[in-house]
Amino acid sequence: MSHETKSPHDVPCCTFLHAHKSVIEEVKTTMPQEDALLELAELFHIFGDSTRIKILYVLLEHELCVCDIANLLGMTVSAISHQLRILKTAKLVRWRKSGKTVFYALADDHVRTILAQGMEHITEPNERRPYHEKSI
Repeated sequence: MSHETKSPHDVPCCTFLHAHKSVIEEVKTTMPQEDALLELAELFHIFGDSTRIKILYVLLEHELCVCDIANLLGMTVSAISHQLRILKTAKLVRWRKSGKTVFYALADDHVRTILAQGMEHITEPNERRPYHEKSI
């Protein structure tokens, strides 16, 4: 006779799902459509690049041209232009032309809010995060 003990991972997940059927149905009705979730995932993917985050932070205070952004971040105009194209496509920055110079700014207050909330989240003490496991 074997004295094997089963881990919780050996139990089929469906044995747990039936216990909260009403909760599952409620969540299903509030879940956004798949295309909206994919679009949101892509938006967060764009925030996943530190150069783009730096550009957004530079634009928090002032609208700037590509040369000024490149100078501030110690990068090439080409590298900044590439990242600005991505940010424009994602509607995170807007631009205006003055003569031959193009100035960039944050698209709207939503971008400010996303940056502020993200920064608040990463700087808050771990004790405030209810699901944080202290020993992994």
